[in-house]
Amino acid sequence: MLFASPLSEQAAAIGWAALLDYGLGDPWSWPHPVQGMGQYIQRYSQLCLKRLHRPMLLRVAGVSLALTTIGLSGLAGWLCLWIAGLLHPLLGFATQVVLLASCLAGRSLRDAATAVLQPLAAADLPSARTRLSRYVGRDTADLSAAEILRALLETVTENATDGVMAPLFYAMLGAVSPLGAVPVALAYKAASTLDSMVGYRDAPYEHLGWFSARLEDRLTWLPCRLHVLTLALLSGRPRQVLRICWRDGGQDPSPNSGWSEAAYAAALGVQVGGSNQYAGVVKQKPLLGDPEAPITPEIIWRAMRLTRRCFLLWLSLGAFVSANAILH
Repeated sequence: MLFASPLSEQAAAIGWAALLDYGLGDPWSWPHPVQGMGQYIQRYSQLCLKRLHRPMLLRVAGVSLALTTIGLSGLAGWLCLWIAGLLHPLLGFATQVVLLASCLAGRSLRDAATAVLQPLAAADLPSARTRLSRYVGRDTADLSAAEILRALLETVTENATDGVMAPLFYAMLGAVSPLGAVPVALAYKAASTLDSMVGYRDAPYEHLGWFSARLEDRLTWLPCRLHVLTLALLSGRPRQVLRICWRDGGQDPSPNSGWSEAAYAAALGVQVGGSNQYAGVVKQKPLLGDPEAPITPEIIWRAMRLTRRCFLLWLSLGAFVSANAILH
């Protein structure tokens, strides 16, 4: 055994996973757990949409899709750790670190921001629009520079919660539970992947994806509110951030993304939301925050730094709690 207790091992694994994500991220050419999750979700969904036509049957199938994806993801993570640990304790620890790092998207968000901001800085709008289209669902072909910056800020602030802070929350929660950090973090990652693939209110997923969407909303609710509180404390103007979140956060159809985006907008003194186009259809998103300043590349980097500070604060608190638990 490498560590004095399973808790100390998992706490160390979470710390090393954070370093691995920061330094390396998710190389495109490497296998990733989300790829396996995505293939299962896609095949299951295609089969159901092809053979089931009644809304009730699709809803039942949607429940089964969510539960099996989440359960199998957690079980696969546990089996990987068990097998690696049988071969060698160090291999077991390394496997734990890699799997936990795969649940974190901090480096991926930073790389996405860089990929869009670089051509934008060179006034290459076509390249910036093309790169942005990889990360957002809206139409990007005709976006102005200001609209590109708004879209980028919205995606990095929304995904800061479900891609960075919530996975860390569930990894730490799993570490103090009998299930373990890796299975719980992978289970949450599966729920997030389900929501991104089938959690839509529009055809053809309105019935098949209803359970996945609601489950992810509920799983993200607590870490989102804790993230908002952390942002408020680190912003230097907590009352204003919380006031704007209370005023604007609930206007978004999502119970979590609106709060996350509103918190960042308030902390940065900008406004997000407005008119977006999806597959040629214009949709109005609620305005979040007050337009004290325009959205600039520096604002986006400030948002990324805020996320990093929140992440490090949670990581430090988790390490402190783990150390106290081990000593006592």
